[in-house]
Amino acid sequence: MAAELKLVRVQEKGQVTLPADIRKQLGLKKGDLVAVEATPDGVLITPQAVLALKALDEMGAILRAKGVTLDGWMESGRAIREELVREQYGLESSDQHE
Repeated sequence: MAAELKLVRVQEKGQVTLPADIRKQLGLKKGDLVAVEATPDGVLITPQAVLALKALDEMGAILRAKGVTLDGWMESGRAIREELVREQYGLESSDQHE
């Protein structure tokens, strides 16, 4: 079943108001960020949180496919940070003293 077509007017500064039922369906509220993309069919407006979650899911899938666990990934980040602290400042990272 095709989505119901909603008409909105483009305002002076290019602003459009998304209908309340669509905002509610997407969980959008005042101040939320959306991505806007031109497509062959028109304009695609995507809630930014959805894009971030998709990106995180993709990163997680890639890491899992490579056999990397979240704990392992975080530990490698600590090791890299410690090395950078040693190289940049000649100091030991505070993580080593915990």
